[in-house]
Amino acid sequence: MATALVEIRVAAWRLAAVATLTIGPAHAHLAQGDVTGGWVAGFLHPILGFDHVVAMVAVGIWGAQLGRPAIYVLPITFPLVMAAGGVLGVLDVPIPGVETGIAASALVLGAMIALAARPPLAVTALIVAVFAIFHGYAHGTELPAAANPVSYAFGLVVATGLLHAIGILIGTVRAWDWGATALRVGGAAIALMGVYYLIRAWTS
Repeated sequence: MATALVEIRVAAWRLAAVATLTIGPAHAHLAQGDVTGGWVAGFLHPILGFDHVVAMVAVGIWGAQLGRPAIYVLPITFPLVMAAGGVLGVLDVPIPGVETGIAASALVLGAMIALAARPPLAVTALIVAVFAIFHGYAHGTELPAAANPVSYAFGLVVATGLLHAIGILIGTVRAWDWGATALRVGGAAIALMGVYYLIRAWTS
């Protein structure tokens, strides 16, 4: 268990380190307009939206709770599919119920953590991928008019990776007896947030 915990923490820190180290080179090679309206806008967008933060951290927690290979598959699946959803948003391809899908992501992912659910890896990845489309679409439709789509998408992916890494680090508490219970309680709290977001989406 101790070895597995170390590997999980190393994986999370590597993800965070790679994302962080790419900030400097990307920032240095972007025009000023891309920095203010592209990369920075993309990076801040998921971080400033708490519904996005909750879902992305939940992906990391669930991956850590499931262990290998899910701990690697889920944080890779979400950003990749989210990018595809972002393209659909930029192209203004109609997708119904986006806000409902985002809210449902917190509810479902939180419930999976609370129940310590362990579906087959393909089903787990599919659940994450479906919700990633909604999150990506919302980001894509809110692309600033003057922003470079490539730099904006890069900022989104970096921020998402960092949020997943935070979730993985939180999930490492499962190594202790109290930690497994704490994660399930945290999952229930995330699910309740999802209920709140659903109500807000349906009544707004």
